[in-house]
Amino acid sequence: MNSPLTLDALRILDAIDRRKSFAAAAEELYRVPSAISYTINKLEEDLGVKLFDRSRRKAELTAVGRLVLEQGRRILIASEELTVLARQAAAGWEAELRICVDSALGFDTVYSLIAAFQELQPRTEVRLSEEVMAGAWDALNAQRCDLVIGAAGDPPGQGFSTLPLGELVFEFAVAMDHPLTRMPQPLSMELIRQYPTVVVADSSRYLPARSSGLLDGRSRIVVDSLQHKIDVQARGLGVGYLPLNLMQKELQNGSLQILKLAEPRAPQSISVAWHSSNRGKGLGWFIDQLRTMRFDRRLGLIAGEA
Repeated sequence: MNSPLTLDALRILDAIDRRKSFAAAAEELYRVPSAISYTINKLEEDLGVKLFDRSRRKAELTAVGRLVLEQGRRILIASEELTVLARQAAAGWEAELRICVDSALGFDTVYSLIAAFQELQPRTEVRLSEEVMAGAWDALNAQRCDLVIGAAGDPPGQGFSTLPLGELVFEFAVAMDHPLTRMPQPLSMELIRQYPTVVVADSSRYLPARSSGLLDGRSRIVVDSLQHKIDVQARGLGVGYLPLNLMQKELQNGSLQILKLAEPRAPQSISVAWHSSNRGKGLGWFIDQLRTMRFDRRLGLIAGEA
């Protein structure tokens, strides 16, 4: 069934309400007043309802007319948004851009990038998510995101493009009053296995989960984010490796201390990654910005060629 509530009719209703008269609405819409009156009369006839109360000096919307106008304005806004999105897509800009950040990277610089992108292209909706270890590659591989910042290790297969960022450094850290701080360094694995280790659960759904940096053979406290891991270790509830860039505040205020191990953990190469077939302008803009950045082991993602 074809509805008599066309976009043109809704625009006329909107103009009458805003300009407070049929004549003023006709002037705004570059039409003669009789055309405006005809459209409204025909709309009332087709709907079988009165949209205006004409018993007064000036025509005023009835309760039904007000309902039609309020809901109609939502349709007008949606129509305008759809028009913009269609033109935006034709120009190569994405309606939605999904960015995944590895939890070890930190978000401050990413927030700044998003703010700059919004100035350039405010119509593209940016969806930001956080993943842990293999979860970043898993999100990209499963099409849950368009861009990964801070992907660790190699791609899980073909069809991905990468941009090296640098190396992520992990240090073994404990609370300042932890018993291990009073032991001779470097610490042996046998010694640290006497204490609970704090582990961040891998967020991968489909790819094999990674157990990076686990100190096996001891009790564990499993958390869902690196910030929780930092908090737990700073309280002395457990020990473990932490990204050096994320615990600078705790090192400065003395709530965490780095200890040397007999078997230190090797740095982890990280990169930016995306599907090679993706040619979106928004994605391209972020990649271009990230080409001018590098990952500093203490400061995180900063300006400067990677």
